[in-house]
Amino acid sequence: MKQNLKNVMIAAGLVCTTLTGQAQTSKGHSAQIVSNSLMKQSTLPFNAPDFSKIKGNDYLPAIRMAIDEQREEIKKITDNKQKPTFTNTILAYERSGKNLERISNIFYALVSADKTPEIEKAQGTIVPLMTDFENEIKFNQKFFQRVKYVYDHEYTKLTGEDKKLLEVVYKSFTHAGALLPKEKMARMQEINKELATLQQEFGDMLPKAGNEATVWVNDIKELSGLSEADIAQCKKDAESRGGKAPYCIVITNTTQQPILASLDNRNLRERVYNASIHRTDGTGAYNTFPIIVKIARLRAEKAQLMGYKNYASYSLENTMAKNTDNVYAFLRQMIEAYQPKSEAQTKAIEEYMNRQVNKLTGEQVDKLTSEQVNKSTSGQVNASNSSTIKPINSSISLQPYDRFYYSAKMKKDQYSFSDDDVKPYFNLDSVLVNGIFYAAHRVYGLSFRERKDIPTYNKDMKVFDVLDADGKQLALFYCDYFRRPTKRGGAWMSAFLKQSSDRNQIPLIYNVCNFAKAPEGQPTLLTWDETQTMFHEFGHALHGMLSNCKYNTLSGTAVSRDFVEMPSQFNESFASIPEVFNHYARHYKTNEPMPDALREKMLGSLNFLSAYSLGENLAATCLDMAWHCLSPSDVPTAQEAPEFEKKVLSEIGLLNNQIPPRYSTSYFNHIWGGGYAAGYYSYLWSEVLAVNIADYFAEHGALTRKVGDDFRQKILSRGNTRDLMTIFSDFTGLKAPNTKALLKARGM
Repeated sequence: MKQNLKNVMIAAGLVCTTLTGQAQTSKGHSAQIVSNSLMKQSTLPFNAPDFSKIKGNDYLPAIRMAIDEQREEIKKITDNKQKPTFTNTILAYERSGKNLERISNIFYALVSADKTPEIEKAQGTIVPLMTDFENEIKFNQKFFQRVKYVYDHEYTKLTGEDKKLLEVVYKSFTHAGALLPKEKMARMQEINKELATLQQEFGDMLPKAGNEATVWVNDIKELSGLSEADIAQCKKDAESRGGKAPYCIVITNTTQQPILASLDNRNLRERVYNASIHRTDGTGAYNTFPIIVKIARLRAEKAQLMGYKNYASYSLENTMAKNTDNVYAFLRQMIEAYQPKSEAQTKAIEEYMNRQVNKLTGEQVDKLTSEQVNKSTSGQVNASNSSTIKPINSSISLQPYDRFYYSAKMKKDQYSFSDDDVKPYFNLDSVLVNGIFYAAHRVYGLSFRERKDIPTYNKDMKVFDVLDADGKQLALFYCDYFRRPTKRGGAWMSAFLKQSSDRNQIPLIYNVCNFAKAPEGQPTLLTWDETQTMFHEFGHALHGMLSNCKYNTLSGTAVSRDFVEMPSQFNESFASIPEVFNHYARHYKTNEPMPDALREKMLGSLNFLSAYSLGENLAATCLDMAWHCLSPSDVPTAQEAPEFEKKVLSEIGLLNNQIPPRYSTSYFNHIWGGGYAAGYYSYLWSEVLAVNIADYFAEHGALTRKVGDDFRQKILSRGNTRDLMTIFSDFTGLKAPNTKALLKARGM
């Protein structure tokens, strides 16, 4: 996601105030203020954005004026004749640019969640505009010398958040290149501009490629295996995408497509899988490799300018992991434990598949393409006996588009249930209110109250007051759960405004997901994976909501990537705690709780064939690290990029067509457009922290306020105000994360 000018975080925090200074002195600008709601103080509670008044053509002029305003604010700091101090330089900078942060955060929220043609057009101008202004600030030597003076003379004298703010501000300048000689500084600014443009191009191309990769289906018989609700969704998706055929299958952001677990038709499974893996590799209408190699080369050059061996080393400096050696040591531990499990599980699935195939009649086997059936010597298939009911002996090689299908059948055989059996118990509204909100109430004392008076950018969204145990308003929470063509894939959390006592601002937090919305009047039913996704994203939301920091720059999720995923992954643990589970997992028709036997089967199966999820994550992580450990001259060409991916995975022992990367290079938005460059390892790293914390909760009382309040006070409220390993240790009592706990939690 787009980072604001002063902070590195999952979501830039912004504050809404009336534009002042230069923006109010021009008659032309005054006229714009009257007609442009973004340029005026919000009249809604807590400075919430008034989406009922904001128009697509408001953003560019508002951002231009807000840039002018902050430019004047910084000029006042640099023109100050007094000796630089924390107050007149660092604090003045912290309090500048409020309107630019506010407006740009609203804009970038829509870039990700509702990119209309109007928003996309505005983005083409706004991105380079914002990049130029960021360069202008970070390479303003007169301004930086004041920051450096304060750092050199006051850092050891300051305490608490003041000291941390000074450290973060100073390092944000030096990490950007403020200490570089003039010629290198000029090149760094050029690189920043080029990267911003390329990342925008990648971000624009990805959803278009996903829409183009949609798999169209003419005959409902091809959808055999899908539930009535899923078939209705395929019909609805086809209608919303132009109706090229009566039905369609929408490609989600990951390599493997969840729908493959249900589709009986092997040819259609193959089409869906191929549409997924080839969406952006040049075999279709879109090819992201030319953009990717340019980004990789520029990042490598940027790192070299800064004196680092590669971009990964440059990027990891301010993380918990610290360096590439620590990341690779961590990954090799995982890979060593994973490999024998993955081989055994793949063999088991293939053997199961062939047992199932050999139960089929000749006519059923005939539906498999001849290329996919290798006749064995013990049983030949020919046209003359294709209609017989006698089982045959054949051997079929397991393909990646088969794995989810036969894994699901294996699980159903072993545990006597399927995903369709449990979906009626995961009504989205119940998951939210009776699950997520209920757990937050039990653990942190929070209450939630829906309100209808806060406008949203889409009619399907909901807004809630977040109230503390004493009734005090803590936050506003926005939910945007349903997919649409204007929304990018995936799920995320962000903020329109962040918490800051210095700004007297409560946080305005939102969660975004991509669930298929049920037809009008019907409940939206989720899979278990989607249910966990809701709990996950709400963990991020809690990190923002429960922030209790003085400064905007340090508050909420303003922590390193390998820590920021911890609260979200930890919050997933509440989804399966029996008391919480039984409170929300109720049949959408009868409101009866899920039967104990079914619940135990489902929860008992969570680590069934668990190597897959670990393997796909490890593969994606290693691709990310490999691309960002290259020197500029070592970056492959666009034509060489696919082979580079294979080579990387082969060398580290993860080249496995059965378990492909969760995101292949060409559609890996996290690293090419989403801020996780050399940081995708953080999902696994943070999962270790999350498991350690979940173990602590389980030992001391998972739903007790005492433990919840302790976690809230020591971690969730702290933002980036203290060393992250210190606050982890302060809560858990562990001197270092226990990686073995992750393997145990994953059943490995």
